[in-house]
Amino acid sequence: MVKLLVKWGLSACALLLVAYLYSGVEVRTFGSALLAAFVIGLLNAFVRPLLVVLTLPVTILTLGLFLFVINAAVFWLAAQMLDGFQVRDFVAALLGSLMYTAIGVVIESALESLFAKK
Repeated sequence: MVKLLVKWGLSACALLLVAYLYSGVEVRTFGSALLAAFVIGLLNAFVRPLLVVLTLPVTILTLGLFLFVINAAVFWLAAQMLDGFQVRDFVAALLGSLMYTAIGVVIESALESLFAKK
């Protein structure tokens, strides 16, 4: 449970970092970042797998590159649902989601080593 809360907080910080580094993404407050990280996590857990299955032929034809479009769609959808989290357009969603995913990989790796069972 502690790992989940830490990951949630760090994911919110990752969103703030993306907004700081890239002008196409705007996060107004840390509370907005927490809510956006939560919504993105829910969308990744429930909507993204459905999109992956529905677009499997396109994903296979593009050798998996269409998964970047799905990630951008989830990122953009979260921004459309929330007031304090804005994405300029779909290209901004694509670049923002790539940055957010890269930071998320680093966070996940750090948490795995931090919370590893000994």
